[in-house]
Amino acid sequence: MRPRPRPHNHGPLAPLALGLLCACAGAHVSPEGPAVRSLTVKGARAVPEEEVKRRILTAEAPPWPWETAQPFEPSAWQADLRRIERLYEANGHYDARVLSDTVTPAGKGRVALTVEVEEGAPTRIQSLVLRGLEGLPAEQRRELKDELGLRVGDTFREGAWAEVKPALRSKLSGLGYVEVSVEGEVVVDTGRREARVELEVAPGPRYRFGSIFVSTGPNPTIRPARIVEQAEGAVKKGAWYSETALLDAQSRVFKMGVFGAVKVNRGAPDRASLTVPVVVDVREAPFHTLRAGVGLGLDQARNELRGIAEYTDRNFLGSLRRLTVRGRAGVAFLPSAWAWASNSPLAQSPSPVLSLLGEFEQPRFLFRDVRAQATAELERGVEPAFRYYGARGRFGTAWQPHPSLSIFPSYNLEAYLFDEGQAQLTGRSPSGAYGCPNPCLISYADLTAEWDRRNDRLEPRRGYYLALNLQQAGGLLGGSFAYTRVMPEARGYLSFGGLQQFTLAGRLRLGTLIPSRGAATGSPIVSRFFSGGPGMRGFNNRRLSPLAATLATSSAGEELVSTVPVGGNGIVEGSLELRWALSRDVVLAGFYDVGTVTQAGLPASPSAVTGILQHAVGLGLRYRTLVGPIRLDVARRLNVGPTLPVLPAVGQVGAVPVSSGCFGLFESKNPAFAGSPESPCTLHVSIGEAF
Repeated sequence: MRPRPRPHNHGPLAPLALGLLCACAGAHVSPEGPAVRSLTVKGARAVPEEEVKRRILTAEAPPWPWETAQPFEPSAWQADLRRIERLYEANGHYDARVLSDTVTPAGKGRVALTVEVEEGAPTRIQSLVLRGLEGLPAEQRRELKDELGLRVGDTFREGAWAEVKPALRSKLSGLGYVEVSVEGEVVVDTGRREARVELEVAPGPRYRFGSIFVSTGPNPTIRPARIVEQAEGAVKKGAWYSETALLDAQSRVFKMGVFGAVKVNRGAPDRASLTVPVVVDVREAPFHTLRAGVGLGLDQARNELRGIAEYTDRNFLGSLRRLTVRGRAGVAFLPSAWAWASNSPLAQSPSPVLSLLGEFEQPRFLFRDVRAQATAELERGVEPAFRYYGARGRFGTAWQPHPSLSIFPSYNLEAYLFDEGQAQLTGRSPSGAYGCPNPCLISYADLTAEWDRRNDRLEPRRGYYLALNLQQAGGLLGGSFAYTRVMPEARGYLSFGGLQQFTLAGRLRLGTLIPSRGAATGSPIVSRFFSGGPGMRGFNNRRLSPLAATLATSSAGEELVSTVPVGGNGIVEGSLELRWALSRDVVLAGFYDVGTVTQAGLPASPSAVTGILQHAVGLGLRYRTLVGPIRLDVARRLNVGPTLPVLPAVGQVGAVPVSSGCFGLFESKNPAFAGSPESPCTLHVSIGEAF
């Protein structure tokens, strides 16, 4: 048995020793000896096995064949055994010891390592004394004590103790006590397995915000007064000093969109006036940028090759007005380029897709935190059901009264001319498939509100997002149609596990469109809901929808029937996804998606909605990049739910063909699968998380 250490005092040397332990675990080893195939830690409960593996030098083979396995180094392994015991001590298990370790051959040039640990009983916090906060308001005292991270009865962990004093200083400084000092000690009695914690706080006087100063590069274009104006939205002179306000001010200045770097810091406190000046340090980014690139869109129902170019002037006519011009040109193949090349009678002829968009933004529109935005776009587009020429215009404002809250009201005017001569929907299509006269004019007011508390927009791992979109078309606004459309959405994210490598993500989106007048489906096809693709991965893009049958003639004179999506007035989309970070760059995901699109608005009864939902399960792989994760998802629809509604074509004789196999394989003898006539298996490739 090892001798028990005597009661000792953990000062700054304890966290320093643990830091050196972690630093050692990052050292390099000699590339000699057999490779480590596997590493198993038996008996690890209080400290998870993955945490033990992360803190030692020896590492098992990575899961990917293109990554090199680490060679086994006996001297490093012996040092790791001591590191394991020290790691347990740092986590309050001072009696922990390594019972045994084995090195076993595991194939040619490989070894399997096993170590068994005995954790022992933990050392717990017996008392916690916090002095010096008596002069603070009761609410602040409670908040500080709740955020200590230490509780009587908890296991004493050196890492948590190392964070207590810096966290207290940071919290008090953020409340305006910028001269705060925190001292303290902890006495650990390993014989009794008890820890006694004492903290002494000297808050000092509370400070308020003083004046704001701006530091820029040489010959700045942006006047400092504009920068100060934005910073004052968060940092108000005379208000209690707060580091949260500094971060808010930094965000506001950066969102001006003309700075490559922004840093907002406090200056030296003025003890005479008890104020803290604020220094805004900015570096201007290029005001004119030109970007260009190419893209390829692949889907089982659509292939597209396109080029994209964008020009931005961030100081158009001065005063930080922004002008953006974006162009896109390409060619689309429906359902695929292969179907067209093989002269399939169901293939549409290749169609050019073009768009030209101009966007103008006026900052400080009427008020400091309101931006006016005007957008105009011309487009030649193609969808599975129709081809069109479109023109869109929008004028709106963007208001962000809080860093997490954004409100976007706008007026929109859209005009569409359907190219009926080449469209899939022809004179033999179901009555009212378009749901809108040709040309079609839609005039509507739109309001979107977002409350965004995600930690990252590209790859969220914690937090939540709430949004509500409202549209009102027609009536006094004119246009070919009058309707009301409502669409709420909620998303949530929770990370857990060792190193937070697991993320559970959930999303629910509902939508209903209520026409005021119109024939047949009662709504224009360009305003209806479509799902599939990222929204519901059990279907290809836009293919979860009511369908319309279309007719073609084969070379032998046979009537061929196919379907195109025409959209509906109600939508439900829900997803639950578990993401597992296998390494720094590779993430594995399992997901469960549900969804439906209804011809009429959503039923009022929840049971009626659940009875018509489509269900899909699948696996996904993500590779993290600077622009977001590259995502590959494979989904299989479950045989739960109804088939999709299909509107028959005028004069149709043959039945709609049904695909019950996966990618042309494993065709079922029972084609009446949920979601038919669509195939039950899909493949999706994209950039960015599904939600």
